[in-house]
Amino acid sequence: MRHNWTETLVGAVVLLGAAGFLAYLLSVGQVVTGEGRYKVTARFGQVGSLKAGDDVRVAGVRVGQVEKISLDPKTYFAITDLALDANIVLPSDSTAKVTSDGLLGGALIAIEPGGSETNLKPGGQIENTQGAVDLFGLIGQFINKPSPAPAPATDLP
Repeated sequence: MRHNWTETLVGAVVLLGAAGFLAYLLSVGQVVTGEGRYKVTARFGQVGSLKAGDDVRVAGVRVGQVEKISLDPKTYFAITDLALDANIVLPSDSTAKVTSDGLLGGALIAIEPGGSETNLKPGGQIENTQGAVDLFGLIGQFINKPSPAPAPATDLP
């Protein structure tokens, strides 16, 4: 009988540890809940490795997350639905760009606030966007760049 109580006690300690770890993740990891958020959209020509759940940041500070990415079948632009913190009010002429979090990091959307006096409304669209840059494509173009042709020889007396 004593063996069963020991197993129960160890199980309870494990569950308490897991609950503490979950509480830590929710507070430090800033897991996004649906509360206190408003949605906006942005259209990009290229989203690279961006996926739902990735960060939306202003000045490096997380202010929301990407909720959904879909393709517009008419224009072939990627439509991203963003959930932003309700406390963050952005000017309507803000710029959104897909960038990476370091050299090997994941993708995110960085928003640069504009200078407009009108604000971006819930359900609105960020008009100024810059898609992801294909880093490997740029490197390939640089490496495979044809060498310049030699200058023609001139015979001057």
